[in-house]
Amino acid sequence: MIDRRTFNKFLGLGTGTAAASLTALQGVSNAAAPSRGDETPVVPTITPGAHASFPTLKQVKAGLLDIGYAELGPAHGPAVICLHGWPYDIHSYVDVAPLLADRGYRVIVPYLRGHGTTRFLSSRTFRNAQQSAIALDVIALMDALRIHKAVIAGFDWGSRTGGILAALWPDRVKALVSVSGYLITNRAMQLEPISPAAEHTWWYQYYFATERGKKAMEREDLRHDLTRLVWDLVSPTWNFDDATFERTAAAFENPDYAAIVIHNYRWRLGLAEGEPRYDRYEDALATGPAIGVPTLTIDPLLDPFTTPPGDGSSYRGKFTGPYEHRALSVGHNVPQEAPTAFAQAVVDVDRF
Repeated sequence: MIDRRTFNKFLGLGTGTAAASLTALQGVSNAAAPSRGDETPVVPTITPGAHASFPTLKQVKAGLLDIGYAELGPAHGPAVICLHGWPYDIHSYVDVAPLLADRGYRVIVPYLRGHGTTRFLSSRTFRNAQQSAIALDVIALMDALRIHKAVIAGFDWGSRTGGILAALWPDRVKALVSVSGYLITNRAMQLEPISPAAEHTWWYQYYFATERGKKAMEREDLRHDLTRLVWDLVSPTWNFDDATFERTAAAFENPDYAAIVIHNYRWRLGLAEGEPRYDRYEDALATGPAIGVPTLTIDPLLDPFTTPPGDGSSYRGKFTGPYEHRALSVGHNVPQEAPTAFAQAVVDVDRF
């Protein structure tokens, strides 16, 4: 577990306004949880795509970034932070967030680094997308928004980030919803081949390892077509329209998008280096730390990345606290394909 003092030192917040503001945070208490009656609250069923956009977007300086995010629900409600994956953005939660806000939660949906309106504060900062760097962005966001503890919910990059937060900063994570279970990257294992069929599913990862793939991500037309192809392949039964994809694709126009995506996948394969300042976190993650916070995992059965039978058995041993597993007949983008079920998972895990 990484404590607050170590985190502040990592960011270089020794004295001055920034350090003082973070010190003050230690006195902020958690908001009360939603009422826990005898019966589990039931999230009302909605049709996916019921909402097209968030009412407003906000910006906050946090750590190395100026983070763009959507916020719904009462300001003093218990916090839920929803984390998107690749190639997606905050619109993966455009239906989930109102459902949770109506249940009394303060819902925060940030653009990850390199996406949407999130920007690096300095042009000199290395465009690093190794897993611990992204997790530290969320800790910095929580501090900036005076959120001491939150339910973390995510898929894809968001699941990985949520798992890291729960493993290294369990005092900041009230509970976890993780699509596809335990996704913390083990770089040593990434060097070993897997079955040809599974390797085939990861085609874009290997494409990004080449200069051809890097150039494709840097070209707007090819980036657009490549990310649309991924949507089609990993969510084979999701009947989304062009407008739904275009709303998300706008987030890929961020000037750092290509650099962040390419570094993320190359770093996983050992083809790109990270930064020494993250070594202590990566060393801890390389041990495959267990996650003890209350957790609900979801396997999307129609996602080609889901290994049959989708019962979560391959990663069950990584979760040592209160735990439940569910399987849904949807593709990769679970919150946008099945918003009611995803929101229900958040409400349920908060009661574990």
